[in-house]
Amino acid sequence: MKINAAFVEKILTAFIKEELSKCGFKKGILGLSGGLDSAVCAALAARALGPKNVIGLIMPYGKGFGPDLEDARNVARILKIDARTIDIAPMVDAYFKKNPTGKPLLKGNKMARERMSVLYDWSAREKALILGTSNKTELLIGYGTIHGDLACAINPMGDLYKTQVRELATHLGIPERIRTKAPSAGLWAGQTDEGEIGLTYAELDDILEHLVDGRESPREVVARGFTKNRVEKIVRLIRGSEFKRQMPPIAKISSRTIGHDFLYPFDWDK
Repeated sequence: MKINAAFVEKILTAFIKEELSKCGFKKGILGLSGGLDSAVCAALAARALGPKNVIGLIMPYGKGFGPDLEDARNVARILKIDARTIDIAPMVDAYFKKNPTGKPLLKGNKMARERMSVLYDWSAREKALILGTSNKTELLIGYGTIHGDLACAINPMGDLYKTQVRELATHLGIPERIRTKAPSAGLWAGQTDEGEIGLTYAELDDILEHLVDGRESPREVVARGFTKNRVEKIVRLIRGSEFKRQMPPIAKISSRTIGHDFLYPFDWDK
């Protein structure tokens, strides 16, 4: 589970630079939440592209996330990247005024998608490619919003478990306050990832590593001493969120169908 942080930094900065270059972009843009993942992604982007070519959009919902707002601004100051603050409350509130709901999750998903809508608008304005900040743990258990925080052009973070992201953050000099704060998707006041999932990231990552990287069966993982109901819960989360990790299936009609037969990367002819 431990990583060689310096080597990982080298791989991911090269990945960011190469993928943007392939698409003809010089700038990267991401949402800065004040949390660990976006801070690490911003630091990698600043090292790969240069701080002047990285834009961090800080998108609070009103005044409900004051400490996170300050943490996001502090990261931007430390990294010397271009940061802009856009309050999404007017857009979200206007929608729910006409379409009210008493379910926090529905409102949280709308907030996540509103943030991504703003990011794509600024991506077009600035000709900057969107960098994803979802880590491997979140992607495997489906802890993210389709067309919200899961949307991006490239994702440098997607093969790092949450605990590995924290390790990389230490190497990159991310402030201790951000490295040690309770992870939160910022969906509503008091919401935390671990509270919502019902497991700590340390336990999640340990089990996921055995199931996914080790290719062990749930029975084998339980035999290691993990609680059966927790292992089974994680397996259900992985299976139940597969649709979030796939492009939408296309019904096959022709002889060459995108996703079935037409699989050539755009850069093969270079």
